Amino acid sequence: MQELGTRARAAQRLLAKADSGTKRAALGTIADALLAAQDGILAANALDLDAARTNGMTDSLLDRLTLTPERIAGMVQGVRDVASEDDPVGHVRWGAVRPNGLRIEKITVPLGVVGVIFEARPNVCSDAAALCLMAGNACILRGGKEAIHANTAIADTMRAALTASGLPADCVQLITDTSRQSATDLMHAVGLIDVLIPRGGAGLIRAVVENARVPVIETGAGNCHIYVDAGADIDMAANIVYNAKTSRPSVCNAAESLLVHKEIAATALPVIAAKLAQKNVELRGDAATCALLPAAKPATEDDWGTEYGDYIMSVKIVDNIDEAIAHIAHYSTHHSEAIVTQDYARAEQFLAEVDSAAVYVNASTRFTDGGEFGFGAEIGISTQKLHARGPLGLGNLVSEKYVIRGSGQVRC
Repeated sequence: MQELGTRARAAQRLLAKADSGTKRAALGTIADALLAAQDGILAANALDLDAARTNGMTDSLLDRLTLTPERIAGMVQGVRDVASEDDPVGHVRWGAVRPNGLRIEKITVPLGVVGVIFEARPNVCSDAAALCLMAGNACILRGGKEAIHANTAIADTMRAALTASGLPADCVQLITDTSRQSATDLMHAVGLIDVLIPRGGAGLIRAVVENARVPVIETGAGNCHIYVDAGADIDMAANIVYNAKTSRPSVCNAAESLLVHKEIAATALPVIAAKLAQKNVELRGDAATCALLPAAKPATEDDWGTEYGDYIMSVKIVDNIDEAIAHIAHYSTHHSEAIVTQDYARAEQFLAEVDSAAVYVNASTRFTDGGEFGFGAEIGISTQKLHARGPLGLGNLVSEKYVIRGSGQVRC
């Protein structure tokens, strides 16, 4: 880790001198290289998939791990999209001239060396690297063992492209040791890593937050809720819940918990359950839910706080919107929550009182994504309140410093 960090720090100092055009050109070269290396990346991914199936990985997690020509095309387009965004470095965010003549400006600067710990999804490798590079940051990536072959192929391709572009290859480094110790070393890399970003399941994020000795931007864990209010449009509710739960159940913005107002439960729940049954979603409900849906299994206390990442959903019938909001406050990971309602006042109450990074009215939680919000690629969804919250895009991968210009002033 000492060697990786030292090399990253040296590379970042050179990268910080690069102008926008140089960084854009390098990202263009990376995009071209990833497309040209498609066959090799898919072959590497096939090795990962074979091992994952042998080890009994679930279908939803296999989906996260799988690369296809279409997904590689998406990775390539993601890199090009980052290259087309405004350079976040060098923006003046505030300025003033003091009575003594000092001219003070606050400007954006790179974070420095960014560590990223992630699981399963090899596209994170190129997404994270591209975002870091455009923001002037070197990155040290540590993926999970389940994606080591694909991650290595992607990282090697990016490093070669950087060299061809005239930038240091060490702006992007991949830790190929996937042992627990390598993750610990990255978490403890004080003086080498400026910030660490975990991207994965709740267990990974909790381990990083609890054990890191370097600053952490907490992202990802998504116990997301949908509350179906009294008087909601039932067909709309069924479609929203179906999309939020089943379109990609393994991702962090998938809905995991459904809350339904008691006045509409007897009518709405059978319709929603029938829709979810199209994808064989297992429902785990409270006693009132199980009475209405005989196929539902009784929920345990753990179910209310679980991010399943699978075709499973907890269901609870609530007395009113206040109970729904209280339930969300207790069990949510503060990622994304939605209300389905035709009542304007209740919609506004939900928006005002639910304390999560993204709060929706009459829409699927699956929209919590940098691209869907118009920000471009993102490195994760921040669920904390310091530095950044919500989709963590290019503009969030910078810090600030004050630049003061004087003409001989001294303080009295």
